[in-house]
Amino acid sequence: MDNQFNRYSRQMLFTPIGNEGQEKLLNSRVLVVGVGALGTVIANHLVRSGIGYVRLIDRDYVEASNLQRQMLFDEQDVHDSTPKAVAAEKKLRLINSDVTIEGIVGDVNLDNIHNLLDGIDLVLDGTDNFKTRFLLNDACFKRGIPFAYGGAVSARGMSALFIPGQTPCLRCFIQQGDGQGQTCDTIGVISPVVDLVSSYQVVEALKYLVEDFQALRSTLRTFDIWNNHQFDMKFSAPKKDCPTCQLKKYPALSEMEDEVTTLCGRETVQIKRHQKNDLKEWAERLHPIAEVKTTPFLLRVQLQEGERLVIFPDGRILIQGTDDITRARSLYSKYIGD
Repeated sequence: MDNQFNRYSRQMLFTPIGNEGQEKLLNSRVLVVGVGALGTVIANHLVRSGIGYVRLIDRDYVEASNLQRQMLFDEQDVHDSTPKAVAAEKKLRLINSDVTIEGIVGDVNLDNIHNLLDGIDLVLDGTDNFKTRFLLNDACFKRGIPFAYGGAVSARGMSALFIPGQTPCLRCFIQQGDGQGQTCDTIGVISPVVDLVSSYQVVEALKYLVEDFQALRSTLRTFDIWNNHQFDMKFSAPKKDCPTCQLKKYPALSEMEDEVTTLCGRETVQIKRHQKNDLKEWAERLHPIAEVKTTPFLLRVQLQEGERLVIFPDGRILIQGTDDITRARSLYSKYIGD
């Protein structure tokens, strides 16, 4: 125990945390959804701070374009096409072996959201799309779990900690459908804004977990670090007609799950099968007609048409190189068949 507390000695000298706060952190359990730009910085801070249990989930694998801003990954991860959740878990275990880290490769969806939230004290948003954010928002408010929202694009960022029963929720500020448009893949992003957004998310999470509630910011903060702009929108009363925090309808929890999803700004369509994929079987089947690269976690298939398939064991298949759903379905039908 002395060695463990020596690790956090400088953090414990910070009066708002101290010995008592550190004990609370060591007994806390958090979920980080998305282990990309935001998620890697978030997870790094949480693990170094001594959060006792960190659950990570991400559906993607590491690509070269990630290395500019996703701090837990390296060139070997790109070479191996390592799933982000696997690579992050491995790096984080080397940073702090006393923390329990659970990396999950997969989507966050209606089928697993409640299991993911079981036993969790707080959720941190590392996602890149509002569909998942609204699902997290609704599930967290239904379960009474705080939700640390964050987003970054270009040199702009925003963050807020939403607490069920105490603050408005994400839907009170952003209507579903308003979050579409600019993405990191279309207008870029610089890594310092990612670090800032993630740090704002984590510091509010730490305040909550050590129960220093009077220090909570209680605003939706937006900023542009390139043009030196910052604005805090103070929390007011929730919208009276908010379907989540006021009417308790939680619309994202009753929507039909899409089998086909366009991944915004990435020229990728995801198709989710209703059965698992045997990677060995698919490698044998596709090898005669396409260039196949096998890893323990996925198959990458370069098609003669120019597009690529990425096949995951959990039933997901990415068609990369197009955002045309009709084209993606055609290639899927040709090579997968169901």
